[in-house]
Amino acid sequence: AFIKIQDGCNRFCSYCIIPYARGRVRSKPLDDLIAEVTQLSEKGYKEIVLTGINLSAFGQDINLHLCDAVEAVCAINGIERVRLGSLEPEQLSEDVIIRLSKQQKLCPQFHLSLQSGCDETLKRMNRHYTTEEYRTIVQNLRNAFDNAAITTDIMVGFPGETEEEFLDTLSAIDEFELDYSNTAAYSPRVKTKAAKWTDKFIDEETKFERLARLNEKNRQACLKSNEKCVGKTFEILVESYENKDGEIILAGRAPNNKIVHFRGDKALVGEFVDVKITGAST
Repeated sequence: AFIKIQDGCNRFCSYCIIPYARGRVRSKPLDDLIAEVTQLSEKGYKEIVLTGINLSAFGQDINLHLCDAVEAVCAINGIERVRLGSLEPEQLSEDVIIRLSKQQKLCPQFHLSLQSGCDETLKRMNRHYTTEEYRTIVQNLRNAFDNAAITTDIMVGFPGETEEEFLDTLSAIDEFELDYSNTAAYSPRVKTKAAKWTDKFIDEETKFERLARLNEKNRQACLKSNEKCVGKTFEILVESYENKDGEIILAGRAPNNKIVHFRGDKALVGEFVDVKITGAST
């Protein structure tokens, strides 16, 4: 079950319309969250995904922290897994990571929006971290969580992006050993700061040529990440099945959010099963 616990954003990244469209940060009261998840648990849900427009900002308006929400949901009987949606990386201080790592039900998959692997581009985007700070956060997460997966968002063709800046982004995928990236080409949003930089816009041909190169790099990184799982055994929460030529193929997610396919009985849907990984693809 996906539970939205936060709305709005106070960050004003130069490309993003969300603060204008969604307003300022607002958080779901903790008592409401606990009541909602308790009801879901009673209905048989075993995994809760906490989401938000700027999830990292949960609690800023009600004197709480995202850790408070995670701890509250992890404490609810019947809930076996808690997963986090997209996070702003600079909110994950070493203290926060240590606190989160004490929650055994928290899945070790963290979606940290990078956007660019170049500090100059990040400045123009009005992002609030450097690549060095991002590197430290990734290292701290991997030190605190076994088999952690780091996924991200990356944008190419941002106004003023040079070929060298783009190459920094490609290098970052390898350097940070990112497991998967959501990719996009920049498109202007009315009222945002970057939309006014028309003299710095990247032509469409260059923009989408870079996107194609980024997607190929992402494909390679994803395959490399998945291949590291071969030979390991993961606890899979079975989500679905399909009948392939008379054979039942189950599908479910490992704690690190990787999707695993295996043969089995369709009665296992909704159950946890230990599965040894024997092969990998993208």
